[in-house]
Amino acid sequence: MQGASPGAPADLLSESIPPLILQSDLTIVLETAHPQFEEMRDRLLPFTELVKSPEYLHTYRVTPISIWNAAATGLSLRSVLAFLRQNARYGLPSNFETEVRTWFGRCGLFRLDADLAAAADAPLRLTCGKPRILEQLAGDADLKILLQDLDEESGTAAVLRGDRGELKHVLIRLGYPVEDSAGYVDGQSLDIQLNSTIASGESFALRPYQTAAAESFHCGGSSLGGSGVIVLPCGAGKTVVGMAAMAEVGAHTLILTPNTVALRQWRRELLDKSNLSEDQIGEYSGSVKEICPVTLTTYQILTWRASKEDEFKHFGLFSDHDWGLIIYDEVHLLPAPVFRATAEIQARRRLGLTATLVREDGKEDEVFSLIGPKRYDAPWKDLERQGYIAEVDCVEVRVSLEDALRTEYLAASKRARFRLAAENPAKQEVVTALLEKHAGERILVIGQYIGQLNALQECTGLPLITGRTPNSDRETLYQAFREGSVPVLIVSKVGNFAIDLPDANVAIQISGTFGSRQEEAQRLGRILRPKKDGSRARFYSLVSEATVDQDYGEKRQRFLTEQGYAYDILPADSLLEHSS
Repeated sequence: MQGASPGAPADLLSESIPPLILQSDLTIVLETAHPQFEEMRDRLLPFTELVKSPEYLHTYRVTPISIWNAAATGLSLRSVLAFLRQNARYGLPSNFETEVRTWFGRCGLFRLDADLAAAADAPLRLTCGKPRILEQLAGDADLKILLQDLDEESGTAAVLRGDRGELKHVLIRLGYPVEDSAGYVDGQSLDIQLNSTIASGESFALRPYQTAAAESFHCGGSSLGGSGVIVLPCGAGKTVVGMAAMAEVGAHTLILTPNTVALRQWRRELLDKSNLSEDQIGEYSGSVKEICPVTLTTYQILTWRASKEDEFKHFGLFSDHDWGLIIYDEVHLLPAPVFRATAEIQARRRLGLTATLVREDGKEDEVFSLIGPKRYDAPWKDLERQGYIAEVDCVEVRVSLEDALRTEYLAASKRARFRLAAENPAKQEVVTALLEKHAGERILVIGQYIGQLNALQECTGLPLITGRTPNSDRETLYQAFREGSVPVLIVSKVGNFAIDLPDANVAIQISGTFGSRQEEAQRLGRILRPKKDGSRARFYSLVSEATVDQDYGEKRQRFLTEQGYAYDILPADSLLEHSS
């Protein structure tokens, strides 16, 4: 799969031929050979999602969530329709325009407000701009129990403050986003400022897009902001954006992270780039239970419980302290139980940080309704062109199955086929060849299956980090990698996110989680920090040729293709011949 196709018949297309083919199933087809391919891809990205990306034709789809996220970032119905009409080769299907108008029209139709003159615990007021719609929806059993004092004539109802999140969740399921203007509690105040100089003596300042991202979230402290998601590629400084948001809010903050390694990286960044002191930053983890003005915890500890019948022991952390801001790092990984807890804390400002809003469980609507809409999204290639992230060459290496394994593969069940193909022993020789090719560089080898990684470690003698590696050992190996004494690390899926290894410039993916687009984006992100010498990074994805491993590889690459990355195809044999 490639982002552009040098072998395509570009001479058959010209700029005079409109580039977009709009279809009545709400998909948009774009030919990679069209002279305006890159421009169109970048223009489509804010309000569509990429669903297919074979070599010559990319297919995008418009969805309610994609439109509502676009509207939240300021994109208008008029601009979207004008763009589509101008570039549609065969015109704009009537139902296509109708759906887009409908979804844009639902933005702001439902509004939730607080009566500032009423008591602090007084119900909120839900208003619908078209009373008849509220009257119709009130027949839904889940919505009906949340509405009090329903006035069908005026299109208003009262909603208990504790039901604020559940109301938004139910209405998004019914196809209506809620504009939440009910405001937020201030939380306990905290003087947090970003430093102009960091510990190394270097000057420090926010990059323009980081400033824009933080401001788009905060909105000057008004009810228009205060909740939502910032989407930035790995290596672009999402943590710094989170810190800038903390400085804007100026209140006690709870920060949720994917793991303890990420938690401690946040601590280091806060101590290095802000005026916070050690005693103002607490760790709430499996080994330490500190609650401080800024408290760092993990999704794992929050979702721990003794058994499935027990309550989540640590959920009190959300409500037992006067937080003014809650930050969800890597919000695309948010576990279902934390969604439920988030529904109950809608009066707190909430910031989600992620490289991709893609969720393989399809819960993008829950992120939208309970964390907030997308507030800022920087195209990866724009940041690359500006030098804020590294340029990357992506290569898919296709590895053959030996005859005996091919026979076993063909006789296996579908699920067993994937495992057999993903753990293809022939990939080991390819990894060795790539290690030789990039000798002296900082290399990460990333895989899904522990048995495969153990076998690779035995073959190469390289250090291996898995979920069972103690945190202290992980930190030691990561630090050795940063210093260059250990130039190559083998890591399991614990390496998918939250590893600060700025000098890593080669990633070799030997197996992945089925067709996980978010995982592909996270793994590429391990090498996106700009290099001191300005060199390009390399991302290799090894797949077993003509198997479901190759099929899932194409699905994993979809999000990155949307961002403008092109995957060159390299047969493993050619790599091995060159190596020998």
